[in-house]
Amino acid sequence: MENKYKLDPHSEAILQEYRKELPVFRKMQETIPAQIRAVFEEAGIVVASIEHRIKEERSLAGKLELKGAKYQSLSDITDIFGIRIITFYTDDVDKVASVVDRLFDVDWENSVDKRKLHEIDSFGYLSLHYICRVPDIPYAFEVQMRTILQHAWANMNHDIGYKTGVEVPKEYLRNMNRLAGMLELVDEQFSSIRRDINDYRRQVQSLVASGRLEEVSLDADSFRSFLNVGPFDVLNRKIASVNQAEIQEVTLMPFLQVFKALGFKTLGDLAQLIRENSEAAYQIACHQISMTDLDILASSVGPQNLCIAYLLRRGSGRAGIRLMLDTLNGPSDSNDLMAEIILDQTRDLPFMHDID
Repeated sequence: MENKYKLDPHSEAILQEYRKELPVFRKMQETIPAQIRAVFEEAGIVVASIEHRIKEERSLAGKLELKGAKYQSLSDITDIFGIRIITFYTDDVDKVASVVDRLFDVDWENSVDKRKLHEIDSFGYLSLHYICRVPDIPYAFEVQMRTILQHAWANMNHDIGYKTGVEVPKEYLRNMNRLAGMLELVDEQFSSIRRDINDYRRQVQSLVASGRLEEVSLDADSFRSFLNVGPFDVLNRKIASVNQAEIQEVTLMPFLQVFKALGFKTLGDLAQLIRENSEAAYQIACHQISMTDLDILASSVGPQNLCIAYLLRRGSGRAGIRLMLDTLNGPSDSNDLMAEIILDQTRDLPFMHDID
């Protein structure tokens, strides 16, 4: 093949080796990213993306034209095949690096942690670069690991600073570097916020497990932790025993908005709801199902009847029940009819006689 890049014979020989070995690099491209994805999925590691590429011939020729004498053979060039793993958080870069270390033989002497750079304009280039090898393949490959903000900045900076072919004036570089500092702070703050949220979730789980429910604000995380201890199970089993029914588990997360609409602020409020209204909820459920042959009940039967009992005992009547049904099922005229039916069914139940 004609030496169209005007390389010296040594560099041209390396380029010829590249052309011959392209099937090897294509095989690496098929297998190595798939290995990484499989391990990430098994470990529960979520990343923004995994990119990979084989260096194009033109790009390799340009590299050889500049410093071909540096390489004895193609195997000395470690970035013919490259992978870039982009994480959402700075903390995850080290998690990803640990996986790469376990999967591949890392050439530590030629790998570099650019995160240790401290130049003011280094933000977009703070990647962790590993040079890796796999058995039976003579060619190393590069794995870059960085955050999505670092990746975005590197791409924008490259586009502005290099693709135009014009030297960027110093005043513009200064503004770009100021922006890099802001993005670095944002990157750090995202990781800090995530750590704080995880700490909060662990604290909530600890408080729920210890029964200190009055100290836990009602939100999606705390309610999910509350559901994990089965707060409605006793009531549900008691209701199901009326017909010897089976309980079918369904998500109870929609009740979070109902409880908030009722004004509950803490998990302690929910515990009080259960303590004070379980008997009334049981009476309502008995009236509803005792004359039927239902043998499967949704696990929502307990919390729904707790809400109905609470509303009736507070005198909220049809409007309150309608609001509950609209919140659970979406607004519908049929909810008004259902609220009227529930009122009629519960009018003569024992707990209603205790209401002043």
